[in-house]
Amino acid sequence: MSKIKVFSLGGLNENGKNLYIVEVDKDIFVFDAGLKYDNDHNLGVDYIIPNIDYLMKNKKKIKGIFLTHGHESHIGAVPDILEMLPDVNIYGTKLTLDMVRQDLDEAKRNNSRLKEIRPHHKIDFGKNSLFPISVTHSIPDAVCYVLYTEDGAIVYTGDFVFDATMTGIYKTDIGKLAYVGKQGVLCLMAESLYAEREGHTSPHNRVADFIREVLSKNEYRIIATIFPAHFYRIQEIFDEVSRTHRKIVIMGKKLQDTINKAIADHYLTINPKVIGDLSNLNDKNVVVLVSDEKEKPFNNLERIIKGYDKYITLKETDTIFITEPAYEGIEKRLAIVMDDIAMAGCEAISLSSKKHLLHHASREDLMLMINLMNPKYYFPVKGEYRHQYANATIAESLKINPKNILLKQNGDVTEFVNGKLNEKCFGHVDVGEILIDGKSQGDIGGLVLKDREMLGENGIVIVSCTLDKQIKEIVGGPEILTRGFIYVKDNQDLLEETKQLAREVITGSIEPNSKRVDYSQIKNGVREKLGKFFYEKTESKPMIITVIQEV
Repeated sequence: MSKIKVFSLGGLNENGKNLYIVEVDKDIFVFDAGLKYDNDHNLGVDYIIPNIDYLMKNKKKIKGIFLTHGHESHIGAVPDILEMLPDVNIYGTKLTLDMVRQDLDEAKRNNSRLKEIRPHHKIDFGKNSLFPISVTHSIPDAVCYVLYTEDGAIVYTGDFVFDATMTGIYKTDIGKLAYVGKQGVLCLMAESLYAEREGHTSPHNRVADFIREVLSKNEYRIIATIFPAHFYRIQEIFDEVSRTHRKIVIMGKKLQDTINKAIADHYLTINPKVIGDLSNLNDKNVVVLVSDEKEKPFNNLERIIKGYDKYITLKETDTIFITEPAYEGIEKRLAIVMDDIAMAGCEAISLSSKKHLLHHASREDLMLMINLMNPKYYFPVKGEYRHQYANATIAESLKINPKNILLKQNGDVTEFVNGKLNEKCFGHVDVGEILIDGKSQGDIGGLVLKDREMLGENGIVIVSCTLDKQIKEIVGGPEILTRGFIYVKDNQDLLEETKQLAREVITGSIEPNSKRVDYSQIKNGVREKLGKFFYEKTESKPMIITVIQEV
């Protein structure tokens, strides 16, 4: 018998940043380590990862991080986590680790801790063991995990759909899932993203017919945007183009490398005759594949629309085809892009988020998973709280005891003792977010964001002054430099008054015949004096920086 704790450092009441922890006595199993992209509220932030202070404090207990599939919302935090926890093993299937390895190479990190696993091969960790099972998603080699403990199995589904047409490398092993359910599942952790949607996700996750229609109705060049990690969509596009006389030109080295490696490893089946090169870029019947950047959706497409792309210049005969339905958080950005395309005189086609779905479980899929697993306790994960709530109502409709349905938020600890829920446990683990800006390591912090906000709204004023090193008197300046604050040519009087006030503060802060100058006092005095002055004159609060040097 054992004590089991289940909680999340990210992924609950949000989209992305998935990181779930199951702690069995003194063993910690981490499932997924994802990121989420910023919604432009945090200026300059590229992506956000979970705060892993809890894992840092308990690093000796960690048996590994177990990845379900190769999408950034589930693997994107691995390079940053490995920087903080270099001795932790990362487990995943071949394609998943290939995607992680690509991220690690870009970040110049060591990849020696990557441990490849195969579906349906058990991994032993003392008295506990893990069993990965193949599931269907938009990328091959996706798995769910079954953690066997003395008190029953903990099942984490990852992302999944049930779709009988998805065979081979996309096929769900329903027999293995049913077998696990018959053995006894203590707790099922299932995704919630589409829990509000009626019916099965299939066949709305397949868009081959729509792609065929787009190809037949548009005789001129088509520029199509794709997510590099959505292999199933890439396969659909190539399959339909191969039935026409068109060629496909793949733009961007990273996208080319991803597709070429996927072909070599048999994750994509593509006729090489369909693939063109830059010489075909302006052909009438070409399809140009443009990848969406992970930090900024549609960033590459926007560069083309604005005329900044090195190779592609838009023509009025072009059709822009956005091949993925909009997900929550980018609808506004998509609307702006569609408007920009219209202003460029091109036709824009996008998938409807109501008719076309991503590869996530809808109500009937979740019902089938619950029936197969027959869990004693049910833990909705992944998605906004309303999605988790909808997922909980599905479980309740299948006669799972409402007391056994666990609706939690990040950091809330669920504890099982000897296979039973400890209803007196109200534990909470400190959680938070680490904001990543470019290639900088670690959290950039709230103060940095506040400075960026101030600079963006009110600009900056730099006061520069030179003192004589011997007599400590002003020999140059003060000079005033502004950016984003006022239009200099129209505000010469304001700048002259600013110089005078700065001079008064500087000279007033230097004692006669002094050999030392308190620069902190000068900088604070200038900031306080000019701050009040600027607010009185302009009702703005620019950032004020004082630079004093001696010669």
